[in-house]
Amino acid sequence: MSARTALVGLVAGLAAGRAAAQMPAPPDSTHVVLQATRPALEQLAQQLDQAAQAKDSSSDARDWARAQVAVVRLRLAEGDFQIGDRVALRVEDDAIVAPLADRVQAQAQPAGKTIEQQLSDTFAVGQGRDLILPAIGTVSLRGVLRSELEGHLTRYISQYVRDPVVHARPLLRLSIQGAVARPGYYYVPTDAVLPDAMMAAGGPRPEAKMEKARIERGGSRVWEGDRLRLALAEGRTVDALNLRTGDQVVVPTQSNLFDGVRFVSILLGIPVTVYALTRIR
Repeated sequence: MSARTALVGLVAGLAAGRAAAQMPAPPDSTHVVLQATRPALEQLAQQLDQAAQAKDSSSDARDWARAQVAVVRLRLAEGDFQIGDRVALRVEDDAIVAPLADRVQAQAQPAGKTIEQQLSDTFAVGQGRDLILPAIGTVSLRGVLRSELEGHLTRYISQYVRDPVVHARPLLRLSIQGAVARPGYYYVPTDAVLPDAMMAAGGPRPEAKMEKARIERGGSRVWEGDRLRLALAEGRTVDALNLRTGDQVVVPTQSNLFDGVRFVSILLGIPVTVYALTRIR
């Protein structure tokens, strides 16, 4: 049985748990974590403020709203990028070097590469949430949302390349462990859905117990069971699941191999789209 077949079973099988999982979203999910713009998050914060003060709501609902306000406002202040994240960057070539870049042009070509070629790579977010780019220096990502990344880098690079065409995609490092073909750490685009991220690890092995898959953070389970099945059935992305660098996707081993094969084999006809995780569109 192929890894693709197993992923088909996981994705399609999630729909079966949907009816049983009609429960409130977890405090740190959907509305807060999508790749929202700054105005959208500011509007959300205002709505949550109102909900936190609504006298006709229960105390639990008001407490939930207050917790969400804090999450959103922290995100607006600190941005989305953490140390250890990576950014896949591509700057289209044949651009005109801006006057400010004259002083770095010589540095940009020791290996026969233009500035644009040197900037087209994957770069790690380092201490201070900085991105160190060859030839042109350090770019701070503190306070930058994922939705702002491309525009933020375009403005910085335009000091060195006139009218640059910049493609930037945030990547998140996830640990994918258990009954998958190649357990390990993988950098995944934040707009990828979890089954695609698992395909980076070669997909589940035949003995994988997909219905028991879970996501852990610091030893605690943050997604599992009906909540996880519903979230994946809805096609939530890595970002919408509010995953963070270092989170661990765990796929347990099927105790009964026949049950595992039967679970995925009934859903063979359902297509699954798998794409290159590091591709920059």
